[in-house]
This record gives sequence, C-alpha cells and structure tokens, in this order.
Amino acid sequence: MALESLLRTYWRPLYVFMRRQGLDAEPARDAVQDLLVRLLEHDFLERLSPEKGRLRGYLLTAARNHLVHRHERESAARRGGGVVPLPLDFELAERIASEDARGPDEAFEREWAASVMERALGRLKEEFDSGARKGPFALVLQFFRPGEPPSYREAAEAHGMSLPQLKTFLHRARVRYRELVREEVSDTVGGPEEAEAELAELLRVLKR
Repeated sequence: MALESLLRTYWRPLYVFMRRQGLDAEPARDAVQDLLVRLLEHDFLERLSPEKGRLRGYLLTAARNHLVHRHERESAARRGGGVVPLPLDFELAERIASEDARGPDEAFEREWAASVMERALGRLKEEFDSGARKGPFALVLQFFRPGEPPSYREAAEAHGMSLPQLKTFLHRARVRYRELVREEVSDTVGGPEEAEAELAELLRVLKR
C-alpha cells in the first residue's frame, strides 16, 4: 500500500482508537502523527510480510505499543527529538471519536471499515468525474450513502430514466463499488483468501 493510501485509510481509525483509550484531543493528534511518521521513517511497509498478519492488525498492535511507550516518546520530544507534523485534518475524526461510545478496539475497526468504504466511493466518483463511467454520480450517492433513498420511480423521473435504465445503472455502480472495496482490502493482505476473510470482517464490523 502506498504512503498516500496508508494515511488516508488508517489515520482516522488510529486517532479514534487513541481518543477512546482516554487521550485528550491534542495528545491524540500528537500520538497519531508521531506513530505514522515513525512507522514510515523505518520503512515498515517494505518490511511488513503479509504472512505475519493483516496490516489492520499490525497497526492496531503498533498503536497499543505506542501508547505503552508514550512517556518515553514525550520525553524525547521535549529533548528536541520531535517529528514534523503531517498535514492531517482532525475535525471529522474528532467528531467521530466524540460520538462513538465503543471501546478502543471496536472504535478502531468501525472507523477502519468506514474509511475503506469511503475511499472506494471516492475512487468510484473519480471514475464518473473522468468520464470513465457515464451517468450522474449524484444519483449513485442517493442510494449508496446512509439515509433513506428516494423510491426508484422518483429517482428515475428526476433523472429522465426509465425504471429498467435506473436499475441497470445502479446495478453496474454497485458491482463496480464492490470491486473497488475488494481492491482496497486486497492491498493490505497477502492473497485472495485473506482478502475474502477481511471483506467478511469489514461487513461484520459495519453491521454492528
């Protein structure tokens, strides 16, 4: 997984985990920044073997260890051993952490699943925006986002489609969305079997 993917997919779950562990907002921000930078500085992506576990589990363990050694890291920072902050927007992550009453591990997994789905939806939007896929992406969002979608008849009339056209359009979008979710998950595991297991875990987490 590339650096950009790592940051986009995992920094919010890590932040929610830190907050649910009892850290205040500012220390949690510092802890996430420090953890990500240190992992990347040590080229952990190059050394991580898929056979040793999934990236999600690896990072959750790293976050726990990071908190255990937090005092030592704070002391190093006071001695001038701090790291350059990463450009992360913590507003949404803080709202999620404040509203989520789950335990730290469950909160991490829930935000991991939401982040994977969000990234896949973002990639689907890019395909529509680029013209690779035809049709109104706003219509896709009406049926893919949380909340009560319009009826098929209402949506078809609003977008000048027949009911069969609408159903075909949404079916193709759903198939592609599932493919993109599978690609996002596959990037973090060692093979097809692990990817299927991770997808099953993602769905289980979202149904909680």
